[in-house]
Amino acid sequence: MLRCVYVIATAAMPVLEVARPIELLKNRGWTVGVILSPTAAEWLDDKRLAEFTGCIVRSAPRMPTEDDPLPDADAVLAAPLTFNSLNKWAAGLADTVAVGNLCESLGTGVPIVAAPCVNDELRRHPAYSDSIERLSAAGVHFIDPDTVSRQDDNAFDWDAVLREFERHVGR
Repeated sequence: MLRCVYVIATAAMPVLEVARPIELLKNRGWTVGVILSPTAAEWLDDKRLAEFTGCIVRSAPRMPTEDDPLPDADAVLAAPLTFNSLNKWAAGLADTVAVGNLCESLGTGVPIVAAPCVNDELRRHPAYSDSIERLSAAGVHFIDPDTVSRQDDNAFDWDAVLREFERHVGR
């Protein structure tokens, strides 16, 4: 039986390459459910991602009478994670499907790995360290942004993100 990972991606430039970690995860035997913030969903072709993953891509709320179209997650990878989504998650402000799923995931006990994509200026904002501290205390494993991203060219090292995900979650 394949394990399922939710890739919850928000609107930072590396989301444009989110097919890369999805492919790596699929090649490692994971079923991948993709959940996007509303802006990230505008930037990406959700139909193409759905075909690629074999699962519907979530970005909008479902009707109360509809079942969740994604299988239950065995792990969560929040990447890229913006300053805005990180702080809403820490505050419990589940105003999007992406942040709502992050909030709910804290209560499931599944391992959660997060890769913030936040510039130096925003990382100096007091809300950033407060949110990292609060979510870390709740069990979220954070990847240091300096180890996976470069601000000068918006590069994001998806291979390093996946190595850290596997180190924390296991294969």
